[in-house]
Amino acid sequence: MTLTMTAQKIEQIRKLTTRLALVLEYDGTDYSGFQWQSNVPSIQGALESAVEKLTGDKVRVLGSSRTDTGVHARGQVVSFDTSSSLTAETFVNGLNYHLPEDIAVKAACQVSDYFMVRSMAVSREYSYTILNCRTRSPITSRFAHRVTGKLDVEAMNRSCQMLVGTQDFASFASDINDEPEMSTVRQVHQAKVIRHGDMVVFNIMANAFIRHQIRSTAGALVQVGSGKLSEAEFFSILEAKKVGLAGPKLPACGLCLERVNYPCSFEEMRK
Repeated sequence: MTLTMTAQKIEQIRKLTTRLALVLEYDGTDYSGFQWQSNVPSIQGALESAVEKLTGDKVRVLGSSRTDTGVHARGQVVSFDTSSSLTAETFVNGLNYHLPEDIAVKAACQVSDYFMVRSMAVSREYSYTILNCRTRSPITSRFAHRVTGKLDVEAMNRSCQMLVGTQDFASFASDINDEPEMSTVRQVHQAKVIRHGDMVVFNIMANAFIRHQIRSTAGALVQVGSGKLSEAEFFSILEAKKVGLAGPKLPACGLCLERVNYPCSFEEMRK
């Protein structure tokens, strides 16, 4: 009887709340990352504050990817439960009113109560942008890491093809001492390096990433592009599976979460 009443109460609470999924864009330069931390600014903290100002609800916002300090996003996906009856469009407009200028809600959608923003994501797409130019660019300095020497983009692109597939990426990992049992095996679906004028962009899509994996990979690719590391040596680093071997880890400014992919569209996951 007690279990039945508990289940009924949970169902009643569900009916009184709505789960929303949001797509966020942000400049992460002035934030300590996505995840809330005491006494420092975070994307999660700013968003939870905006939700409370708009609805009066104290909510916990969950993110699909925990971007680190200084990392940006064009397509971060978050979700939260609310008792508010405001429409999705009103949430977009209202949250953007309360959010700082460097964070924006691009879209909102009501989803099923069973939607899990992190575990249901099938892949994440990131880019790392390099300004390959002798002189600095004040306009792009917050979003690109500058490399002054000439880069062989074709060699970089050939090397990053070695990353595709299900492999152990321990050599490109760092800071896993706190989680020694954590697997370093990931499935990379796509990887490429392309040039747009002075901009060299490393794009990679995988089911998930180890902390600092992309920045360490980008650092190793720059070593290849500058002739300091051969393609064979890049492959040897991958095969070594030794934590921290790849690098150097490039600054956070060039890294951006471009997109988070799910098995179906948000519209198909509506309540």
